[in-house]
Amino acid sequence: MKLTMYQVDAFADKVFAGNPAAVIPLDKWIDDELMQQIAMENNLAETVFFVAKGNDFDIRWFTPELEINLCGHATLASAYVLYEFLGYKKPKITFHSKSGPLYVSREDEIIKLDFPSWKPERIDEYPEELLTSLGNPDIVSVYKHRDFLVELHNEEDVKNCKPDFTLMKRAGGMVIITAPGKEVDFVSRFFAPTAGIDEDPVTGSAHSQLIPFWNYKLGKKVMNAKQLSKRGGDLYCEQKGDRVIMGGQCVFYMKGEINI
Repeated sequence: MKLTMYQVDAFADKVFAGNPAAVIPLDKWIDDELMQQIAMENNLAETVFFVAKGNDFDIRWFTPELEINLCGHATLASAYVLYEFLGYKKPKITFHSKSGPLYVSREDEIIKLDFPSWKPERIDEYPEELLTSLGNPDIVSVYKHRDFLVELHNEEDVKNCKPDFTLMKRAGGMVIITAPGKEVDFVSRFFAPTAGIDEDPVTGSAHSQLIPFWNYKLGKKVMNAKQLSKRGGDLYCEQKGDRVIMGGQCVFYMKGEINI
């Protein structure tokens, strides 16, 4: 079996920035275990597979450790591959996923994702390892939807956080830290050691939670955000009813062939 793989830096305007994703178009689904083995071999935050379904596409995402239910940057990268390499010409792409339908459109160089809005709710009880693993920072509060969301006071607190990922694994789940930004509306970082990713460079699914959170806090529908990982990433963000829009650019890195 031979599979074509594209590696794309998503939410970036230059190579070696944003979040790299391995994109593997399929004619039909292959075995789940094989997809997981490929993702482990790639050792990127996400390896994404998609299959044509009529005029739409089914899509699935795998970290090196497990399959996840939503991934923004790899969806962005998949749309980029469809537009740039596979001849897709229609104005909108529809991906069907375990989190429901996802819609993608393109405006010049910006690709926009239409994702579900997951507003996190404040919680008072959470594993003590959650804050200990973050160095016991001075927090505003803790929230949760799919992931823990820890609100900090300012951008420097987010930037200077040095997590203990071994301890964070004991807390379970994935973790977002966030605060108001200096030059953007909000900043964040995302940690997922339970999924085999200590720190993810740019995380679309986290912004399914961050956009409604900051929409409520700031009273703004359209916002700009920055993820403060080492590679960094910039996102256009918009709250649109029960959906969120996030947008960014992609940069092609390489194309290869998998022989199995």
